Amino acid sequence: MTRWPGSYPLAFLVALLALLPVLVLFELAVDPSSELFSSRNLDLVSNTLLLLFFTVVGALLIGVPLALLTTYVRLPFSRIWLILLAAPLAMPSYIGAFTFYAAFGRGGEIQNLLGFATPSVNGLWGATLVMILYTYPFVLLTTRASLLSQDASQVNAARTLGMSLPMSLLRIALPRAVTGIAAGALLVALYTLSDFGTPAIMRLDTFTRMIYVEYNAFGLNQAAFLSLQLLAIAGLVLFLESRFSATPERPGRTLAIWPSSKQKILLALVLSPVIILSLVLPLAVFTLWLIREGSGGFDISYAWNSVHASLLAAIVAVLFALPVAHAATRGKIGRLFERVTYLGFGVPGIVMGTALVYVGLKLPVLYQTLALLVLAYVLRFVPLAVGAVRSTTEKLDNSLINAARVLGANRREAFRRVTLPLTMKGIVAGAALVFLEAMRELPATLLLAPTGFETLSTYLWRVYEAGYFGRAAIPGLLLVLMSGLGLALMLSGERRMDFASDGDTD
Repeated sequence: MTRWPGSYPLAFLVALLALLPVLVLFELAVDPSSELFSSRNLDLVSNTLLLLFFTVVGALLIGVPLALLTTYVRLPFSRIWLILLAAPLAMPSYIGAFTFYAAFGRGGEIQNLLGFATPSVNGLWGATLVMILYTYPFVLLTTRASLLSQDASQVNAARTLGMSLPMSLLRIALPRAVTGIAAGALLVALYTLSDFGTPAIMRLDTFTRMIYVEYNAFGLNQAAFLSLQLLAIAGLVLFLESRFSATPERPGRTLAIWPSSKQKILLALVLSPVIILSLVLPLAVFTLWLIREGSGGFDISYAWNSVHASLLAAIVAVLFALPVAHAATRGKIGRLFERVTYLGFGVPGIVMGTALVYVGLKLPVLYQTLALLVLAYVLRFVPLAVGAVRSTTEKLDNSLINAARVLGANRREAFRRVTLPLTMKGIVAGAALVFLEAMRELPATLLLAPTGFETLSTYLWRVYEAGYFGRAAIPGLLLVLMSGLGLALMLSGERRMDFASDGDTD
Protein backbone atom coordinates (compact mmCIF):
# COMPACT_ATOMS: atom_id res chain seq x y z
CA MET A 1 0.00 0.00 0.00
CA THR A 2 1.37 3.37 -1.06
CA ARG A 3 1.85 5.79 1.80
CA TRP A 4 0.80 9.38 1.15
CA PRO A 5 3.34 12.11 1.96
CA GLY A 6 2.75 13.81 5.28
CA SER A 7 2.15 17.15 3.53
CA TYR A 8 -0.95 15.89 1.68
CA PRO A 9 -3.53 16.29 4.50
CA LEU A 10 -2.47 19.89 5.21
CA ALA A 11 -2.32 20.70 1.49
CA PHE A 12 -5.82 19.26 1.11
CA LEU A 13 -7.14 21.52 3.88
CA VAL A 14 -5.55 24.59 2.27
CA ALA A 15 -7.04 23.66 -1.13
CA LEU A 16 -10.45 23.17 0.48
CA LEU A 17 -10.20 26.59 2.09
CA ALA A 18 -9.29 28.11 -1.29
CA LEU A 19 -12.55 26.72 -2.70
CA LEU A 20 -14.61 28.31 0.08
CA PRO A 21 -15.29 31.71 -1.59
CA VAL A 22 -16.61 30.11 -4.80
CA LEU A 23 -18.84 27.67 -2.89
CA VAL A 24 -20.19 30.54 -0.79
CA LEU A 25 -21.00 32.57 -3.91
CA PHE A 26 -23.00 29.70 -5.42
CA GLU A 27 -25.05 29.42 -2.24
CA LEU A 28 -25.53 33.17 -1.98
CA ALA A 29 -26.40 33.80 -5.63
CA VAL A 30 -29.62 31.76 -5.58
CA ASP A 31 -31.97 34.69 -6.03
CA PRO A 32 -35.09 34.55 -8.25
CA SER A 33 -34.94 38.30 -8.82
CA SER A 34 -31.55 38.11 -10.59
CA GLU A 35 -31.93 38.46 -14.35
CA LEU A 36 -29.04 37.42 -16.55
CA PHE A 37 -30.34 39.12 -19.69
CA SER A 38 -31.66 42.36 -18.24
CA SER A 39 -30.54 45.53 -20.02
CA ARG A 40 -28.61 46.63 -16.91
CA ASN A 41 -26.75 43.34 -16.72
CA LEU A 42 -25.96 43.35 -20.43
CA ASP A 43 -24.52 46.86 -20.07
CA LEU A 44 -22.21 45.58 -17.33
CA VAL A 45 -21.11 42.66 -19.48
CA SER A 46 -20.43 44.88 -22.49
CA ASN A 47 -18.55 47.52 -20.48
CA THR A 48 -16.43 44.88 -18.75
CA LEU A 49 -15.63 43.03 -21.99
CA LEU A 50 -14.86 46.24 -23.90
CA LEU A 51 -12.52 47.43 -21.16
CA LEU A 52 -10.90 43.99 -21.12
CA PHE A 53 -10.48 43.85 -24.91
CA PHE A 54 -9.13 47.37 -25.39
CA THR A 55 -6.77 47.06 -22.42
CA VAL A 56 -5.29 43.75 -23.60
CA VAL A 57 -4.86 45.02 -27.17
CA GLY A 58 -3.31 48.28 -25.99
CA ALA A 59 -0.97 46.50 -23.56
CA LEU A 60 0.16 44.17 -26.36
CA LEU A 61 0.72 47.06 -28.78
CA ILE A 62 2.95 48.79 -26.24
CA GLY A 63 4.46 45.86 -24.33
CA VAL A 64 5.59 43.65 -27.22
CA PRO A 65 7.55 46.37 -29.10
CA LEU A 66 9.10 47.51 -25.82
CA ALA A 67 10.12 43.90 -25.09
CA LEU A 68 11.83 43.68 -28.49
CA LEU A 69 13.49 47.04 -27.90
CA THR A 70 14.82 46.33 -24.39
CA THR A 71 15.96 42.82 -25.36
CA TYR A 72 17.71 43.39 -28.67
CA VAL A 73 18.54 47.10 -29.04
CA ARG A 74 21.72 48.17 -27.27
CA LEU A 75 20.78 51.55 -25.81
CA PRO A 76 22.92 53.62 -23.46
CA PHE A 77 21.84 53.03 -19.83
CA SER A 78 19.68 50.09 -20.95
CA ARG A 79 19.15 48.89 -17.37
CA ILE A 80 17.76 52.30 -16.36
CA TRP A 81 15.42 52.30 -19.36
CA LEU A 82 14.13 48.85 -18.37
CA ILE A 83 13.51 49.97 -14.78
CA LEU A 84 11.65 53.08 -15.92
CA LEU A 85 9.51 51.15 -18.40
CA ALA A 86 8.66 48.47 -15.82
CA ALA A 87 8.10 50.99 -13.01
CA PRO A 88 4.30 51.38 -13.59
CA LEU A 89 3.98 47.93 -12.01
CA ALA A 90 5.09 49.60 -8.78
CA MET A 91 2.00 51.78 -8.80
CA PRO A 92 -1.53 50.43 -8.25
CA SER A 93 -3.70 51.46 -11.17
CA TYR A 94 -6.20 53.19 -8.88
CA ILE A 95 -3.44 55.64 -7.90
CA GLY A 96 -2.90 56.43 -11.57
CA ALA A 97 -6.65 56.80 -12.11
CA PHE A 98 -6.90 59.11 -9.10
CA THR A 99 -4.14 61.43 -10.33
CA PHE A 100 -5.41 61.40 -13.95
CA TYR A 101 -8.89 62.29 -12.73
CA ALA A 102 -7.49 65.16 -10.65
CA ALA A 103 -5.00 66.43 -13.25
CA PHE A 104 -7.08 66.56 -16.43
CA GLY A 105 -10.30 68.39 -17.30
CA ARG A 106 -11.58 71.82 -16.36
CA GLY A 107 -10.34 72.88 -12.96
CA GLY A 108 -7.78 70.10 -12.94
CA GLU A 109 -4.23 70.44 -11.68
CA ILE A 110 -2.84 70.94 -15.20
CA GLN A 111 -5.15 73.90 -15.80
CA ASN A 112 -4.37 75.33 -12.35
CA LEU A 113 -0.64 75.07 -12.97
CA LEU A 114 -0.32 75.90 -16.69
CA GLY A 115 -3.45 77.97 -17.32
CA PHE A 116 -5.10 75.94 -20.08
CA ALA A 117 -7.83 73.31 -19.91
CA THR A 118 -7.30 69.75 -21.03
CA PRO A 119 -9.88 67.10 -21.96
CA SER A 120 -11.31 65.13 -19.07
CA VAL A 121 -10.12 61.56 -18.61
CA ASN A 122 -13.06 59.37 -17.63
CA GLY A 123 -15.51 56.78 -18.92
CA LEU A 124 -14.50 53.80 -21.02
CA TRP A 125 -11.65 55.54 -22.82
CA GLY A 126 -10.26 57.07 -19.65
CA ALA A 127 -10.34 53.74 -17.84
CA THR A 128 -8.77 52.02 -20.87
CA LEU A 129 -5.93 54.56 -21.03
CA VAL A 130 -5.13 54.16 -17.34
CA MET A 131 -5.34 50.36 -17.43
CA ILE A 132 -3.04 50.15 -20.47
CA LEU A 133 -0.43 52.39 -18.86
CA TYR A 134 -0.33 50.27 -15.69
CA THR A 135 -0.58 46.80 -17.22
CA TYR A 136 1.66 46.87 -20.30
CA PRO A 137 4.72 46.00 -18.11
CA PHE A 138 3.21 42.54 -17.61
CA VAL A 139 3.53 41.96 -21.36
CA LEU A 140 6.93 43.66 -21.47
CA LEU A 141 8.47 41.44 -18.78
CA THR A 142 6.96 38.09 -19.81
CA THR A 143 7.71 38.64 -23.51
CA ARG A 144 11.22 39.82 -22.69
CA ALA A 145 11.83 36.67 -20.64
CA SER A 146 10.83 34.55 -23.65
CA LEU A 147 12.99 36.56 -26.05
CA LEU A 148 16.02 36.32 -23.76
CA SER A 149 15.81 32.53 -23.93
CA GLN A 150 16.01 32.45 -27.75
CA ASP A 151 19.07 31.79 -29.89
CA ALA A 152 19.61 34.55 -32.48
CA SER A 153 20.88 32.11 -35.14
CA GLN A 154 17.48 31.72 -36.82
CA VAL A 155 16.95 35.49 -37.07
CA ASN A 156 20.48 35.95 -38.41
CA ALA A 157 19.90 33.20 -40.97
CA ALA A 158 16.69 34.87 -42.15
CA ARG A 159 18.50 38.20 -42.54
CA THR A 160 21.31 36.50 -44.48
CA LEU A 161 18.68 35.13 -46.89
CA GLY A 162 17.42 38.67 -47.58
CA MET A 163 14.62 39.13 -45.04
CA SER A 164 14.49 42.60 -43.46
CA LEU A 165 15.12 43.01 -39.74
CA PRO A 166 11.52 44.01 -38.84
CA MET A 167 10.10 41.13 -40.87
CA SER A 168 12.53 38.62 -39.36
CA LEU A 169 11.53 39.71 -35.86
CA LEU A 170 7.87 39.48 -36.78
CA ARG A 171 8.05 36.08 -38.46
CA ILE A 172 10.89 34.38 -36.57
CA ALA A 173 11.30 35.87 -33.07
CA LEU A 174 7.74 36.68 -32.01
CA PRO A 175 6.12 33.32 -32.91
CA ARG A 176 8.71 31.61 -30.70
CA ALA A 177 7.78 33.96 -27.84
CA VAL A 178 4.03 33.27 -28.07
CA THR A 179 3.85 31.66 -24.61
CA GLY A 180 5.45 34.71 -23.01
CA ILE A 181 3.12 37.06 -24.90
CA ALA A 182 0.09 34.97 -23.93
CA ALA A 183 1.22 34.87 -20.29
CA GLY A 184 1.51 38.65 -20.25
CA ALA A 185 -1.89 39.06 -21.90
CA LEU A 186 -3.39 36.72 -19.29
CA LEU A 187 -1.97 38.80 -16.43
CA VAL A 188 -3.31 41.97 -18.07
CA ALA A 189 -6.74 40.42 -18.52
CA LEU A 190 -6.98 39.11 -14.96
CA TYR A 191 -5.75 42.43 -13.54
CA THR A 192 -8.32 44.32 -15.64
CA LEU A 193 -11.16 42.06 -14.55
CA SER A 194 -10.21 42.32 -10.88
CA ASP A 195 -9.52 46.06 -10.73
CA PHE A 196 -12.10 48.02 -8.81
CA GLY A 197 -10.55 51.43 -8.23
CA THR A 198 -9.93 52.47 -11.84
CA PRO A 199 -13.47 51.85 -13.21
CA ALA A 200 -14.96 53.38 -10.06
CA ILE A 201 -12.86 56.56 -10.28
CA MET A 202 -13.44 56.82 -14.03
CA ARG A 203 -17.21 56.42 -13.51
CA LEU A 204 -17.45 53.31 -15.69
CA ASP A 205 -20.02 50.73 -14.66
CA THR A 206 -18.25 47.37 -14.72
CA PHE A 207 -18.84 44.27 -12.62
CA THR A 208 -16.39 45.30 -9.93
CA ARG A 209 -17.94 48.72 -9.43
CA MET A 210 -21.51 47.43 -9.37
CA ILE A 211 -20.64 44.61 -6.95
CA TYR A 212 -19.43 47.29 -4.54
CA VAL A 213 -22.58 49.37 -5.13
CA GLU A 214 -24.82 46.36 -4.46
CA TYR A 215 -22.89 45.50 -1.31
CA ASN A 216 -23.32 49.05 0.04
CA ALA A 217 -27.05 48.83 -0.80
CA PHE A 218 -27.26 45.56 1.21
CA GLY A 219 -27.88 43.59 -1.98
CA LEU A 220 -25.55 40.75 -1.07
CA ASN A 221 -27.41 38.22 -3.25
CA GLN A 222 -27.18 40.47 -6.29
CA ALA A 223 -23.52 41.17 -5.55
CA ALA A 224 -22.86 37.39 -5.46
CA PHE A 225 -24.76 36.94 -8.73
CA LEU A 226 -22.58 39.57 -10.41
CA SER A 227 -19.48 38.03 -8.84
CA LEU A 228 -20.17 34.64 -10.40
CA GLN A 229 -20.51 36.25 -13.82
CA LEU A 230 -17.17 37.96 -13.32
CA LEU A 231 -15.61 34.64 -12.31
CA ALA A 232 -17.04 33.02 -15.44
CA ILE A 233 -15.32 35.63 -17.62
CA ALA A 234 -12.06 35.07 -15.71
CA GLY A 235 -12.41 31.32 -16.28
CA LEU A 236 -12.92 31.89 -20.01
CA VAL A 237 -9.77 34.03 -20.13
CA LEU A 238 -7.78 31.29 -18.37
CA PHE A 239 -9.09 28.70 -20.85
CA LEU A 240 -8.17 30.80 -23.88
CA GLU A 241 -4.67 31.40 -22.55
CA SER A 242 -4.14 27.66 -22.05
CA ARG A 243 -4.58 27.12 -25.81
CA PHE A 244 -1.34 28.96 -26.56
CA SER A 245 1.85 26.96 -26.55
CA ALA A 246 5.28 26.98 -28.13
CA THR A 247 8.02 24.41 -28.51
CA PRO A 248 10.70 24.76 -25.81
CA GLU A 249 14.16 25.53 -27.12
CA ARG A 250 17.64 25.74 -25.71
CA PRO A 251 18.88 29.27 -25.01
CA GLY A 252 21.75 30.76 -26.96
CA ARG A 253 23.36 34.05 -27.82
CA THR A 254 20.88 36.94 -27.89
CA LEU A 255 20.47 39.09 -30.97
CA ALA A 256 22.18 42.49 -30.65
CA ILE A 257 21.13 45.59 -32.60
CA TRP A 258 23.32 48.70 -32.42
CA PRO A 259 21.38 51.88 -33.31
CA SER A 260 22.96 55.07 -34.61
CA SER A 261 23.07 58.28 -32.55
CA LYS A 262 20.02 59.71 -34.35
CA GLN A 263 18.11 56.48 -33.84
CA LYS A 264 18.93 56.54 -30.12
CA ILE A 265 17.50 60.06 -29.81
CA LEU A 266 14.38 59.04 -31.77
CA LEU A 267 13.85 56.01 -29.55
CA ALA A 268 14.20 58.13 -26.42
CA LEU A 269 11.55 60.53 -27.78
CA VAL A 270 9.21 57.61 -28.51
CA LEU A 271 9.65 56.09 -25.05
CA SER A 272 9.33 59.33 -23.07
CA PRO A 273 5.52 59.86 -23.34
CA VAL A 274 4.83 56.44 -21.84
CA ILE A 275 7.12 57.12 -18.89
CA ILE A 276 5.81 60.67 -18.40
CA LEU A 277 2.14 59.62 -18.35
CA SER A 278 2.47 56.47 -16.28
CA LEU A 279 5.16 57.51 -13.82
CA VAL A 280 6.13 61.20 -13.84
CA LEU A 281 2.59 62.64 -13.88
CA PRO A 282 1.26 60.76 -10.80
CA LEU A 283 4.42 61.42 -8.79
CA ALA A 284 4.33 65.08 -9.78
CA VAL A 285 0.67 65.42 -8.73
CA PHE A 286 1.30 63.79 -5.34
CA THR A 287 4.38 65.95 -4.81
CA LEU A 288 2.39 69.07 -5.70
CA TRP A 289 -0.28 68.13 -3.16
CA LEU A 290 2.36 67.42 -0.53
CA ILE A 291 3.95 70.85 -1.04
CA ARG A 292 0.58 72.59 -1.06
CA GLU A 293 -1.12 70.91 1.90
CA GLY A 294 1.62 69.14 3.84
CA SER A 295 0.54 66.10 5.83
CA GLY A 296 -3.13 67.04 5.43
CA GLY A 297 -4.18 65.44 8.72
CA PHE A 298 -2.63 62.09 7.86
CA ASP A 299 -2.46 59.71 10.81
CA ILE A 300 0.58 57.43 10.92
CA SER A 301 -1.63 54.70 12.39
CA TYR A 302 -3.03 54.14 8.88
CA ALA A 303 0.41 53.06 7.71
CA TRP A 304 0.83 50.86 10.79
CA ASN A 305 -2.56 49.22 10.13
CA SER A 306 -1.49 48.42 6.58
CA VAL A 307 1.82 46.97 7.76
CA HIS A 308 0.20 45.02 10.59
CA ALA A 309 -2.49 43.34 8.47
CA SER A 310 -0.11 42.69 5.56
CA LEU A 311 2.55 41.20 7.84
CA LEU A 312 0.02 38.83 9.40
CA ALA A 313 -1.15 37.82 5.92
CA ALA A 314 2.44 37.18 4.80
CA ILE A 315 3.14 34.93 7.79
CA VAL A 316 -0.07 32.92 7.43
CA ALA A 317 0.33 32.64 3.65
CA VAL A 318 3.82 31.17 4.06
CA LEU A 319 2.55 28.68 6.65
CA PHE A 320 -0.15 27.63 4.16
CA ALA A 321 2.30 27.55 1.27
CA LEU A 322 4.83 25.19 2.87
CA PRO A 323 2.70 22.00 2.82
CA VAL A 324 1.19 22.88 -0.57
CA ALA A 325 4.59 23.46 -2.20
CA HIS A 326 5.96 20.28 -0.63
CA ALA A 327 2.93 18.27 -1.79
CA ALA A 328 3.24 19.65 -5.33
CA THR A 329 6.68 18.08 -5.67
CA ARG A 330 5.49 14.66 -4.45
CA GLY A 331 2.92 13.61 -7.04
CA LYS A 332 -0.11 14.38 -9.21
CA ILE A 333 -2.51 14.72 -6.30
CA GLY A 334 -0.21 17.26 -4.68
CA ARG A 335 -0.05 19.22 -7.93
CA LEU A 336 -3.86 19.19 -8.03
CA PHE A 337 -3.98 20.70 -4.54
CA GLU A 338 -1.53 23.35 -5.70
CA ARG A 339 -3.67 24.20 -8.75
CA VAL A 340 -6.75 24.61 -6.55
CA THR A 341 -4.95 27.13 -4.34
CA TYR A 342 -4.16 29.17 -7.46
CA LEU A 343 -7.89 29.75 -7.82
CA GLY A 344 -7.65 32.57 -5.28
CA PHE A 345 -5.35 34.61 -7.49
CA GLY A 346 -7.98 34.54 -10.23
CA VAL A 347 -10.72 35.66 -7.85
CA PRO A 348 -10.99 39.47 -7.89
CA GLY A 349 -10.63 41.16 -4.52
CA ILE A 350 -14.17 42.53 -4.68
CA VAL A 351 -15.47 38.98 -5.23
CA MET A 352 -13.38 37.56 -2.41
CA GLY A 353 -14.65 40.31 -0.14
CA THR A 354 -18.29 39.64 -1.05
CA ALA A 355 -17.96 35.92 -0.29
CA LEU A 356 -16.20 36.43 3.03
CA VAL A 357 -18.70 39.07 4.16
CA TYR A 358 -21.31 36.32 3.93
CA VAL A 359 -19.04 33.97 5.88
CA GLY A 360 -18.73 36.65 8.55
CA LEU A 361 -22.51 37.02 8.72
CA LYS A 362 -22.88 33.28 9.23
CA LEU A 363 -20.05 33.22 11.80
CA PRO A 364 -20.52 36.38 13.91
CA VAL A 365 -17.28 35.67 15.77
CA LEU A 366 -15.44 36.53 12.53
CA TYR A 367 -17.59 39.41 11.30
CA GLN A 368 -15.80 42.79 11.19
CA THR A 369 -12.58 41.27 12.55
CA LEU A 370 -8.99 41.58 11.43
CA ALA A 371 -8.85 37.78 11.13
CA LEU A 372 -11.40 37.81 8.30
CA LEU A 373 -9.49 40.53 6.43
CA VAL A 374 -6.23 38.60 6.81
CA LEU A 375 -7.98 35.46 5.54
CA ALA A 376 -9.03 37.36 2.42
CA TYR A 377 -5.45 38.48 1.81
CA VAL A 378 -4.17 34.93 2.33
CA LEU A 379 -6.67 33.31 -0.03
CA ARG A 380 -5.99 35.95 -2.68
CA PHE A 381 -2.20 35.90 -2.55
CA VAL A 382 -1.15 32.49 -1.21
CA PRO A 383 -0.29 31.40 -4.81
CA LEU A 384 2.54 33.95 -4.75
CA ALA A 385 3.99 32.27 -1.67
CA VAL A 386 3.40 28.78 -3.08
CA GLY A 387 5.24 29.62 -6.29
CA ALA A 388 8.21 31.12 -4.47
CA VAL A 389 8.50 28.26 -1.98
CA ARG A 390 8.05 25.58 -4.62
CA SER A 391 10.80 27.07 -6.80
CA THR A 392 13.30 26.44 -4.00
CA THR A 393 11.75 23.13 -2.90
CA GLU A 394 12.21 21.64 -6.37
CA LYS A 395 15.94 22.41 -6.24
CA LEU A 396 16.49 20.54 -2.97
CA ASP A 397 18.95 17.67 -3.03
CA ASN A 398 17.00 14.73 -1.59
CA SER A 399 20.25 13.03 -0.65
CA LEU A 400 20.71 15.59 2.14
CA ILE A 401 17.32 14.73 3.60
CA ASN A 402 17.99 11.00 3.24
CA ALA A 403 21.34 11.45 4.97
CA ALA A 404 19.62 13.16 7.90
CA ARG A 405 17.15 10.27 8.17
CA VAL A 406 19.97 7.72 8.07
CA LEU A 407 21.70 9.60 10.90
CA GLY A 408 18.61 9.17 13.07
CA ALA A 409 16.49 12.27 12.42
CA ASN A 410 12.74 11.71 12.15
CA ARG A 411 10.67 13.37 9.40
CA ARG A 412 9.85 16.41 11.51
CA GLU A 413 13.45 16.96 12.59
CA ALA A 414 14.75 16.48 9.03
CA PHE A 415 12.28 19.08 7.84
CA ARG A 416 13.23 21.53 10.60
CA ARG A 417 16.99 21.14 10.31
CA VAL A 418 17.48 20.48 6.57
CA THR A 419 14.46 21.30 4.39
CA LEU A 420 13.38 24.52 6.10
CA PRO A 421 16.80 26.27 6.09
CA LEU A 422 17.36 25.35 2.42
CA THR A 423 13.97 26.75 1.38
CA MET A 424 14.28 29.92 3.48
CA LYS A 425 15.13 32.06 0.43
CA GLY A 426 11.84 31.12 -1.24
CA ILE A 427 9.94 31.58 2.02
CA VAL A 428 11.27 35.13 2.45
CA ALA A 429 10.57 36.02 -1.21
CA GLY A 430 7.03 34.62 -1.03
CA ALA A 431 6.30 36.43 2.23
CA ALA A 432 7.59 39.70 0.76
CA LEU A 433 5.39 39.40 -2.33
CA VAL A 434 2.28 38.61 -0.25
CA PHE A 435 3.07 41.50 2.09
CA LEU A 436 3.40 44.01 -0.74
CA GLU A 437 0.30 42.84 -2.61
CA ALA A 438 -1.76 42.97 0.59
CA MET A 439 -0.56 46.55 1.17
CA ARG A 440 -2.03 47.52 -2.21
CA GLU A 441 -5.30 45.59 -1.99
CA LEU A 442 -8.28 47.98 -2.03
CA PRO A 443 -11.70 46.34 -2.63
CA ALA A 444 -11.35 43.41 -0.20
CA THR A 445 -10.08 45.85 2.44
CA LEU A 446 -13.02 48.19 1.89
CA LEU A 447 -15.49 45.35 2.40
CA LEU A 448 -13.82 43.47 5.25
CA ALA A 449 -11.79 45.93 7.34
CA PRO A 450 -13.05 46.24 10.93
CA THR A 451 -14.90 49.43 11.81
CA GLY A 452 -12.40 52.25 12.31
CA PHE A 453 -9.54 50.18 10.85
CA GLU A 454 -8.18 52.49 8.15
CA THR A 455 -5.29 51.46 5.89
CA LEU A 456 -3.29 53.43 3.33
CA SER A 457 -5.43 52.16 0.46
CA THR A 458 -8.78 52.71 2.17
CA TYR A 459 -7.75 56.17 3.42
CA LEU A 460 -6.81 57.07 -0.16
CA TRP A 461 -10.25 55.93 -1.27
CA ARG A 462 -12.01 57.92 1.46
CA VAL A 463 -10.28 61.18 0.54
CA TYR A 464 -11.17 60.59 -3.11
CA GLU A 465 -14.83 60.08 -2.21
CA ALA A 466 -14.79 63.18 0.00
CA GLY A 467 -13.02 65.27 -2.66
CA TYR A 468 -10.08 66.17 -0.40
CA PHE A 469 -7.51 65.26 -3.02
CA GLY A 470 -4.61 67.02 -1.34
CA ARG A 471 -4.78 64.63 1.60
CA ALA A 472 -3.91 61.73 -0.72
CA ALA A 473 -0.27 62.81 -1.08
CA ILE A 474 1.34 60.92 1.81
CA PRO A 475 -0.63 57.63 1.52
CA GLY A 476 -0.17 57.69 -2.26
CA LEU A 477 3.58 58.19 -2.06
CA LEU A 478 3.90 55.57 0.68
CA LEU A 479 2.00 53.03 -1.42
CA VAL A 480 4.21 53.76 -4.41
CA LEU A 481 7.31 53.35 -2.26
CA MET A 482 6.17 50.01 -0.82
CA SER A 483 5.06 48.74 -4.22
CA GLY A 484 8.46 49.71 -5.59
CA LEU A 485 9.99 47.11 -3.29
CA GLY A 486 7.89 44.46 -5.03
CA LEU A 487 9.14 45.66 -8.41
CA ALA A 488 12.71 45.43 -7.15
CA LEU A 489 12.09 41.78 -6.22
CA MET A 490 10.73 41.03 -9.69
CA LEU A 491 13.55 42.75 -11.54
CA SER A 492 16.22 41.14 -9.37
CA GLY A 493 14.93 37.77 -10.53
CA GLU A 494 14.70 38.94 -14.14
CA ARG A 495 18.22 40.31 -14.01
CA ARG A 496 19.63 36.87 -13.31
CA MET A 497 18.16 35.75 -16.65
CA ASP A 498 19.79 38.57 -18.56
CA PHE A 499 23.03 38.00 -20.42
CA ALA A 500 26.25 39.76 -19.52
CA SER A 501 26.33 41.46 -22.92
CA ASP A 502 23.27 43.48 -21.93
CA GLY A 503 25.11 44.99 -18.99
CA ASP A 504 28.14 45.91 -21.08
CA THR A 505 26.19 48.71 -22.77
CA ASP A 506 25.18 50.48 -19.55
